[in-house]
This record gives sequence, C-alpha cells and structure tokens, in this order.
Amino acid sequence: MALEKPAARPPSLREALADFGGLYAVNGLIGFIFAASGPVAIILAVGTAGRLSAPDLASWIFGAFFVNGLVSILYCWRYRQPLVFFWTIPGTVLVGPALGHLSFPEVIAAFLATGVLMLVLGLSGWVRRAMEAVPMPIVMGMVAGVFLRFGLDLVHAIRDDFWIAAPMTAVFLALSAAPRLARLMPPLIGALIAGAVLVALLGRFDPSGAQTWTLARPNLYVPAFSWRAMLELVVPLAITVLVVQNGQGIAVLRAVGHSPPIDAITVACGAASIVTAFVGAVPTCLTGPVNAIISASGEKARHYTAGVLVGIFALGFGLASPVFVTLLLATPKAFIAALAGLAMLRVLQTAFVISFRDRFSLGALVTFLVTVADVSIFNIGAAFWGLVFGFAISWLLERGDFRAPR
Repeated sequence: MALEKPAARPPSLREALADFGGLYAVNGLIGFIFAASGPVAIILAVGTAGRLSAPDLASWIFGAFFVNGLVSILYCWRYRQPLVFFWTIPGTVLVGPALGHLSFPEVIAAFLATGVLMLVLGLSGWVRRAMEAVPMPIVMGMVAGVFLRFGLDLVHAIRDDFWIAAPMTAVFLALSAAPRLARLMPPLIGALIAGAVLVALLGRFDPSGAQTWTLARPNLYVPAFSWRAMLELVVPLAITVLVVQNGQGIAVLRAVGHSPPIDAITVACGAASIVTAFVGAVPTCLTGPVNAIISASGEKARHYTAGVLVGIFALGFGLASPVFVTLLLATPKAFIAALAGLAMLRVLQTAFVISFRDRFSLGALVTFLVTVADVSIFNIGAAFWGLVFGFAISWLLERGDFRAPR
C-alpha cells in the first residue's frame, strides 16, 4: 500500500530558517526538556529495578533519543508538520515486571518483533482496524494497572525521603495550580529544578562508582527468541504504541488543524523500533505531550520547525547519554521516584477516567485487577492476561457496549 504523500513539498534550508523564530525555539526547548526529564527518570526507574547496568541504560537512552531524533527531523521536514517521535512510556513500564523473569536479550527480541509487526501493519494499511480491535477502556485499564506502581512510589518517596520528594511535589502542585505561571515554567520542569537544588544543598549528590563521563558507545545486543517473551510483550507493546501513544499524538495534532499521516507514522514507528531494539531501547511511538507543547502556539505552518529543533536536541542528548545517566544515578532514589511519579500523575488520572467513565467498565476493572495482581500464568506476564480476561468479561457481560457507537 502506498503511504500518505506530503501535502506540500519539503522546505529548503532557506525556507526552514525563514519559518523558524523565537517562539518556536522556546516551544522546542520546553518540549525537549519535558522529554529529557520525567520520561528519562522512568527509564532509569524501570532499568535499575530490572538490574540493568549503567552502560545498558546509556545504550537504551542513546537509542531512544538519537535514533528517534533522526526520524523526527526527517518526518517534520518531509511532512511540514510537528511529528516528533520518542519511545513508548507505557511500554517502558510494561518491561519492568518482565525483566524480573526474562533476560534482557529476550525482552529485546520482543522489541524487535513488535517493530516488525508495526511495520507490517503500517505497510498493509490495517492500522485503523488494529487500533479499534480492543476497546480503549480495556486498554487503559491495563495502562492504569502498570502505571499504578509509579503513583505508589511517589507516595513512598515522600514518606522515606521527605525533604527531597515533598518539596518537588509541592512545586509541581503550585505550578499546576497557576496556569499562567505553568506556561512559563512547566510543572514537571519546576519539580526537576527544585529537586536538583535540594539534592545539591543537602549534599546528597554522590557520583562515586559512576561510569566515566564519555560520549555514547551504544551496545549492540543479540536478541534471544523466547515464546513466553513474545506472548507476554509483543501484543501489549504494539497496543500501547498504536492505540495509546500514537492515538494520543494523532488526536493532539488533529485538534490544532494538522493532518498526521497515520500509515506513514506507523511505518516510522516499526522501522525505528527495529533499529533501536538492537541497542536495547523500547519501541518508538509518536509522542503526544511533546507534540502538544510544540504545536500549542504560533502559526500552524511553522510548527514543524520546533519539531526539527527537538530532533536536533535529541541527537545531542543521545550522544551524551552516559553523562546524563551518570548524573541521574548519582542522585537519591527518591529524586528519580518523585520525578517519575509526577510525570505519570496526569497520565494515570487519564487512564482511570477513560477506563471507568462509561462503556466496558467491568472489563476495564478486571483488566486493572489482573494487571495489578502481577500474577504470571504459563510464565506469561500479567499485562497480557489482563487484556485477555478483561476482553473476555466484556464480551460475555457487556455485549451491548460492543454494539454501541464508539
């Protein structure tokens, strides 16, 4: 199937520079800082819990930023739209429990298979059908289940390390309560700055034993095929990318008048996921929050320049990934836990609202409970079984919801 063609030819360098401006530079910088703060803390929280080494984490972050930065620059330029790609945050969270009983090469093989599946779906034009195959409340019930741990970790961080986590949370809430101020200083970035200042003032920064500060030397992994990894991870990962993440990103862009190319986006996610898998990174997705930030103001026809700038920043961050991993791992655990929890707060709220608002609420509840229980069956993780049992319950007891208009 032929992919969507751009509505206009790609800009020349002179045209792109003419379209660029101070507003788009600020939007691009804020969007990038958002991606490089809380979402990176989630990678570190999941990776350290899964006993990954600092070089493993640096390689993961290199793939998540450098490779996806290249894709973002290419797509923003080619389609003249803010099409920024990063990594799936729900997918990252899904990987956490899997690393408890699967080896990292087995997980990487699941990343690779997910990329191939998305590439096939994008080229076939079946993406829209795939996105509608599982009801959104059931999908978000799974997301709520896997994200719940981050909300609990935030509470535990406040309890265990009050003078780090509590002020970060207070700054986040204060900025969130003042919309005008939040536009100048996004709440998550404010919490990051407050936490960094407190870590420094309290003398809690400890870089001893951290790896040398060098540029990225990404690891190249050999995937290890495992049926249980395929069954446990591939379908939930593909659903989180296509339905949760890409669905959010596409909705954000359509809301401001853009026409994102769905099949071409899916192909980009699949192809990039295949590449990033070999350096240990979770699959690629069209990011919702960053695209929302860079398209929130300014002329629609010039939004793409902010996306290109985000991609350029991502290249630099990816190349310097060992440095940033060293810095973040030298901070207290509560700093990472609080930053990751605050980044997930609104997403967790959205997941609960969509899950239990109206249709498929019983199936969503069963999905949530099975996922939170984290009980493996046949060595296959709970996220997969949550989707299976939730869908089955809705099919048996909520048949009318399938017939109701979406």
